[in-house]
Amino acid sequence: MKDQSCKPCAEGRYSLGTGIRFDEWDELPHGFASLSTNMEMEDSTTESTENCTASKWVPLGDYISSNTDECTATLMYAVNLKQSGTVNFEYYYPDSSIIFEFFVQNDQCQPNVDDSRWMKTTEKGWEFHSVELNRGNNVLYWRTTAFSVWSKVSKPVLTQLMYKWAQPKICGEDLEGAVKLPASGVKTRCPPCNPGFFKTNNSSCEPCPYGSYSNGSDCSRCPAGTEPAVGFEYKWWNTLPSNMETTVLSGINFEYKGMTGWEVAGDHIYTAVGASDNDFMILTLVVPGFRPPQSVMADTENKEVARITFVFETICSVNCELYFMVGVNSRTNTPVETWKGSKGKQSYTYIIEENATMSFTWAFQRTTFHETGRKYTNDIAKIYSINVTNVMDGVASYCRPCALEASDVGSSCTSCPAGYYIDRDSGTCHSCPPNTILKAHQPYGIQACMPCGPGTKSNKIHSLCYNDCTFSISTPTRVLDYNFLALANTVSLAGGPSFTSKGLKYFHHFTLSLCGNQGKKMSMCADNVTDLRIPEGESGFSKSITAYVCQAVIIPPEVTGYKAGVSSQPVSLADRLIGVTTDMTLDGITSPAELFHPESLGIPDVIFFYRSNDVTQSCSSGRSTTIRVRCSPLKPAPGSLSLPSACSDGTCDGCNFHFLWESLAACPLCSPADYHTIVSSCVAGIQKTTYVWREPKLCAGGISLPEQRVTICKTIDFWLKVGISAGTCTAILLTVLTCYFWKKNQKLEYKYSKLVMNATLKDCDLPAADSCAIMEGEDVEDDLIFTSKKSLFGKIKSFTSKRTPDGFDSVPLKTSSGGPDMDL
Repeated sequence: MKDQSCKPCAEGRYSLGTGIRFDEWDELPHGFASLSTNMEMEDSTTESTENCTASKWVPLGDYISSNTDECTATLMYAVNLKQSGTVNFEYYYPDSSIIFEFFVQNDQCQPNVDDSRWMKTTEKGWEFHSVELNRGNNVLYWRTTAFSVWSKVSKPVLTQLMYKWAQPKICGEDLEGAVKLPASGVKTRCPPCNPGFFKTNNSSCEPCPYGSYSNGSDCSRCPAGTEPAVGFEYKWWNTLPSNMETTVLSGINFEYKGMTGWEVAGDHIYTAVGASDNDFMILTLVVPGFRPPQSVMADTENKEVARITFVFETICSVNCELYFMVGVNSRTNTPVETWKGSKGKQSYTYIIEENATMSFTWAFQRTTFHETGRKYTNDIAKIYSINVTNVMDGVASYCRPCALEASDVGSSCTSCPAGYYIDRDSGTCHSCPPNTILKAHQPYGIQACMPCGPGTKSNKIHSLCYNDCTFSISTPTRVLDYNFLALANTVSLAGGPSFTSKGLKYFHHFTLSLCGNQGKKMSMCADNVTDLRIPEGESGFSKSITAYVCQAVIIPPEVTGYKAGVSSQPVSLADRLIGVTTDMTLDGITSPAELFHPESLGIPDVIFFYRSNDVTQSCSSGRSTTIRVRCSPLKPAPGSLSLPSACSDGTCDGCNFHFLWESLAACPLCSPADYHTIVSSCVAGIQKTTYVWREPKLCAGGISLPEQRVTICKTIDFWLKVGISAGTCTAILLTVLTCYFWKKNQKLEYKYSKLVMNATLKDCDLPAADSCAIMEGEDVEDDLIFTSKKSLFGKIKSFTSKRTPDGFDSVPLKTSSGGPDMDL
């Protein structure tokens, strides 16, 4: 042996060369290990077996014997071969009630599947068995398990556990303190199948036939009046499903490696180690297509065909990343969401909007640094469950109610018309009330009809709420009616320029559609990056989205070098209209007035509130958008759009977007309260009445100004002449009356004086005068003076009041002695 050369043995001696023989079994030879396992699972309805600690392989001098009880005994031996070799052993196995298996795990801790591990019973005594061994580490396993046919309880269906080192193997099991690989072949209860599958006789899981469902055990037929809700629900990870595959993508040269990226672990699937820390651990699920309910397919505006929901967790010591990507019709995967660093156990849902062959990919990268080696092997990502709905040729874990249709052979499921819900009790279809929308994926009961928000109404098939470009609001002084039809077309707005770390210019481009169009989403944002790379004349795949409001990143032509700018990363900001109101808050969405300059005309802003279906880790409730429509008489339609001065990209938090739309078309409709009347003077017998808008004019459309009215009128000269004539006539009449009554009064005075004189003469017994003529010496111009005088008004009054019924005047007289008056 000193010169390391092979020489023949001396006479009477023999040698195995590089081999070793074990033929003395007084005790367990060095290098061997014996283990025992209790295969019976303790259950409340069964009795547990006795302790299996003593059930091991026992050396009996010339041979070693296995146990004969209902425990599993394993004999192991590890050997490191410098070159290929063989193992030979002699065994005696007459009892068929004992399962005897022998297998070898190689250097990669994988069993040699080419050789049968189940030993044949020996009918003629001892028999030899030989197995080829590969170079490197080899672990030999002899394992037996006995089953009693007289057991007190029936044996459960068991499966054998197989342990192997995760690939690639990056540990040394021979190092001090290293953990040994547990023995494979231990029997345990078979794990349950995933929902929608059942267990066959060979313990494999097969899908239940259509029309039935299962919770992972046996298949059951759907009850009458129900139909299976097909899909895929993976929550048990004993083997990788047939429509999933895993691999590793190099983070340096982006080449696929022939390695496993994800490993199953019972209740979850986790990322393997990989060749280096910057490798991408890839897991892909392929779905051939979808089978949405008929009510969903009839709704052209409802983009939700199906949805995928998964529960995941990341445990990282550095800035790891988990990517979720979606591919359509085997085209390039598009990143949908990214999680960085450690994330607690959480759920994520992605809405599928296209009925096509879809691929869903999860990629985990421990670090982005281009370094070889493994420093962060403990950083892993776990997926606990994956649930995809409405899958074509899928399986069902439950049955949902359906509408019943009478036929010759009974009743069968049918689809309700669009906008009709299913009555759970009768299975009949009923139309939703006006201005309500139906939950297309859960159309069960009247509660499935959801009311529309303020200022909106439902379309004909009750699939969405929209605004028909009209709005009305009552104020303390009047009713304001709006018509936004002039704003129904799509408009675009670009935010302020931004720059990358390398100085490349880009900006966010917004496209908006406010109202009308029967609720159809008119705004479209596209990703034309792929199109620009395709040679002219060839068709390519361009991702585009439609929404009420969408956003895309635009790179100007001077930066890209193309004739047109590059549009990428389209995002929907508004998929459904929540309501239209003048309030600043609606359904948890707020449009702060301080974001824009205040309105100063006294007309309230009308605010449109929207929500997006896209849910991200930053926007757990999805994105929201508000469009504040403001009356601006100096800006004709369509007007101008602006972003908040404090948030140049339309959002201050990345989730809530705000826009201000100023336009004349945003003013209320004109009404009689918006104009006043001006009446002109009478010119040439004509008077004009004119109607003029109040200034400033704060209305648009509506009623028109009334036509000018012309009426016949009299001028001021005519009325002046009439007045003078009337005054003259009145003066003449008064003069005549005055003269008449004066003459009348003179006569009365004469009569009165005569009566007074006669009365005086009678009292004095004087003879009566023979004549009333003027005597000689008297002046004819002398006036008569009476002691009792009255004014002209008094005389007239006396004249009118003292006339007796016989036509004579009554005049009061006084006696000379001052006695009482006498009426004559």
